[in-house]
Amino acid sequence: MMREDMLARLIAQEAEQGANLISLRAIVEEASELGASRTLARMGLSDEYAGDDLSELRLLLRAWRDAKRSAWRAVIDWAVRGMLAALVIGLALRGGSMELLR
Repeated sequence: MMREDMLARLIAQEAEQGANLISLRAIVEEASELGASRTLARMGLSDEYAGDDLSELRLLLRAWRDAKRSAWRAVIDWAVRGMLAALVIGLALRGGSMELLR
């Protein structure tokens, strides 16, 4: 937010000094697009396949999140089953039902 405020103040200052507001906005827009293009180029996303690459990365990330969620559900499911099995065994030992199995 500070950068936006600073940019707005600089534009206002130039407008007060007689600069054309439309020209200033055009300069800011061009500078922004140039900066975005440079950033994408540095990240290796400046070719025509960049959109496809980003789509594949999103799909991969979504699949990773789904797999992680499924793994946690499986862990919780097994933990609950283990606790229930221990409870049943404990009740069987306490009730003397183990002698029936012998």
